[in-house]
Amino acid sequence: MNFLKAEWRKLAIINYEINPDILLKYLPKGTELDFYKGKCYVSLVGFMFLNTRLLGFPIPFHRNFEEVNLRFYVKKKENGTWKRGVVFIKEIVPRPALSFIANSVYKENYHTLPMRNLIHEKGEELLIQYSWKDKSWHSIRVTAENVAQPMEADSEFEFITEHYWGFTKKENATSEYEVCHPQWNCYRVKDYQVTIDFTKVYGLDFESLNHKEPVSVMLAEGSEIEVRTKKNVN
Repeated sequence: MNFLKAEWRKLAIINYEINPDILLKYLPKGTELDFYKGKCYVSLVGFMFLNTRLLGFPIPFHRNFEEVNLRFYVKKKENGTWKRGVVFIKEIVPRPALSFIANSVYKENYHTLPMRNLIHEKGEELLIQYSWKDKSWHSIRVTAENVAQPMEADSEFEFITEHYWGFTKKENATSEYEVCHPQWNCYRVKDYQVTIDFTKVYGLDFESLNHKEPVSVMLAEGSEIEVRTKKNVN
């Protein structure tokens, strides 16, 4: 059953390498960390949620909005096949009803904060910025070429974007849901700026990110998506 249909567009993805030991306490039962060429990644992701429909119905004043999340990458073996997915540390949205639904249905860690976005096209250049306020304003800003390119096979971009499952830890239980979408095109990033206090927004576990440069910065075009109803797996 499709719980949610929407578009995820203009995904600014800031990737950091992190000590995998930091993530172990966030790891849902039955999953294990997924590495890219020996590196353990966390990603700060900002994007637009557009034309949102829950159970087939649009929700007034909740169709188009920003989201910013911090996530890491996991995999779970089922019937001899790996399911590759993500675990969210925190997801920030601008409206309380969004947090209420997501926290109630999916048991995710959604928070409501003031947010704003800037999407500006000027000739051959594309500027994307997502901002949110937690006492002070934080933001991620990406400038890219305004021509989307196809995904390259076996690339870092493929690893980051081709995780189609969400896994949620709730004490000793794990739930999962599937996110369906086609492969995404990407824009070549020219410049970026990250203005964030990771400790204030995500806690002491992620303080080290304040002192690191990203290993990569990406901008994905995105697509229509479908989120299928979750199920408890253990």
